[in-house]
Amino acid sequence: MKNASIALALCAMLNAFCSSAEAQQATRLSRIGYLSNTNPARESPRAEAVRLALLELGYVEGRNIAIEYRYAHQKLDRLPDLAAELVRLNVDLIVAAGGTLTVRAAMNATQTIPIVRTGGGDDPVKAGHVTSGNVTGLATLVTDLGGKRLELLKEAVPNLTRVAILSDPATPSNKLELKELLPAAAVALRLNLKSWEVTGPSGFESVFAALSKERPDGRYILTSALMGANRKRTAGFALKNQIPSVYTNREGAEVGGLLS
Repeated sequence: MKNASIALALCAMLNAFCSSAEAQQATRLSRIGYLSNTNPARESPRAEAVRLALLELGYVEGRNIAIEYRYAHQKLDRLPDLAAELVRLNVDLIVAAGGTLTVRAAMNATQTIPIVRTGGGDDPVKAGHVTSGNVTGLATLVTDLGGKRLELLKEAVPNLTRVAILSDPATPSNKLELKELLPAAAVALRLNLKSWEVTGPSGFESVFAALSKERPDGRYILTSALMGANRKRTAGFALKNQIPSVYTNREGAEVGGLLS
């Protein structure tokens, strides 16, 4: 598979899936619940990778498995209801695609249905996922690379001193990165960081207006469902105002960010 993270997640998923499916009658169509904090368009590459990997291993959608997709469309308060809906459908497995809040919603909805976490989010040990008996999968600990991203931005922009950090306060990993990880890196790199919180799609314009006045030397966009859904807006603003920006994933660079 092209995406190693998806491959690893699928190995864990299939282990859990098989243990659940073996207990079912052979004629029963087994069901996978797919819970995402974003929308079908953005989730499509990961969901398609999951579907193709299952196909390669003999799990054919419509023949021996059915996949129930539920998307929160960046409205994180919808996750608990969507997870509960999947539980009511009596799915055999829940794939929690989208970080800590998605996993937590699934965990709160069931203590018996296997849950496979995939994507970013907090350290599963610190988040308490490991202590649960029904959660497996992997974590992409993108926050641990925060200091390295600042270092790369400093290398690309040698006169960098003031960096604006755009964050989503509803995302736990953003708080961790802001409080514990980035400050130490900033001291070592002699950077002055200033955080700007964005609480929803309507909050970007006021932040953009403030940044236009302050004119920081660079920006760092923390990872979250909100930032991912609005990356074209943030990159477009940076291009227009010539503010070099670093993102946590390549999609940010592909739409106009300086690097990731």
